[in-house]
Amino acid sequence: MNEKEFWSGRRVCVTGGAGFVGRVLCRRLTEAGCPVVFVPRRPEYDLTQADDVRRMYADANPDVVFHLAAHVGGIGANRAYPGRFFYDNLSMGLHLIEQGRQVGVEKFVQVGTVCSYPKYCPVPFHEDSLWDGYPENTNAPYGIAKKALLVMLQAYRAEYGFNGIFIMPVNLYGPGDNFDPQSSHVIPALIRKFHEAKALGFSTVRCWGTGRPSREFLYVDDAARALELAARCYEGRAPINIGTGSEITIRELAELIAELMEYDGNINWDASQPDGQPRRRLDVSRAAKCLGFQASVELRAGLRNTIEWWTERCTQFAMSAGEQALTVQPA
Repeated sequence: MNEKEFWSGRRVCVTGGAGFVGRVLCRRLTEAGCPVVFVPRRPEYDLTQADDVRRMYADANPDVVFHLAAHVGGIGANRAYPGRFFYDNLSMGLHLIEQGRQVGVEKFVQVGTVCSYPKYCPVPFHEDSLWDGYPENTNAPYGIAKKALLVMLQAYRAEYGFNGIFIMPVNLYGPGDNFDPQSSHVIPALIRKFHEAKALGFSTVRCWGTGRPSREFLYVDDAARALELAARCYEGRAPINIGTGSEITIRELAELIAELMEYDGNINWDASQPDGQPRRRLDVSRAAKCLGFQASVELRAGLRNTIEWWTERCTQFAMSAGEQALTVQPA
């Protein structure tokens, strides 16, 4: 069944629909003919509270739920707020799944995280390796909270026949990303720092870590396309990786962004700060087989789009001129 046929009569709720990936997904669903795309906002619905989730379901009356809302951040935020990251992410999913079961939601799409994988997972990460070790310490509370929701969905499928699926995207980036220097991930953090260094005449940008860890990055439009495909095409209990299947070291990434932004200053690496997980690259064969999904946006092109988006809007944000330390964030 194609997009138009599938979505034309379905009401959809997208938690986190006002966020980075959520906005792109909501636009895609609307263009596909979905008559109602309901986006709960935090001032009206605190999704960590059962009563608010119950009221949200009554207001939205969804056939399909995409649960994208999450409390996220880089290494610094994960180290500062591990309890909050665990509680908020677990409680939101817990209430949404249980209340969704009670009201008879047709399909529940839970977005997981690559942070759930063991710290020293064989590369490329295959879904079957998810339980073969403990996650990287700095983001373990977040990763374990998400992984617990996979167990919950599998248990609810077995006992109640609840149709919940679990999708694990790799690190995401693109226009509309979070560029807040206190909570942004590595690509927007690098873009902002290089832009500010050029504007303020700084000859050096300092980055946390050694630059040796590798990461895989997926463009936001590809991520939204994969989520729509999963909701429409996948009915299985097993988790599915979503990514490109390619990796790049943080050092190479920084040099590529500096090149694209024409920043010719120095990049200094502070090895006293944490690197996070040594490598990340996903086995994406299950997504290809079950969804027919393959990423379409090459990293250099996606970075150009993201840089262009930021430079057109950066005057809306105050420059962080007093602090040139950059957290290279693997989460």
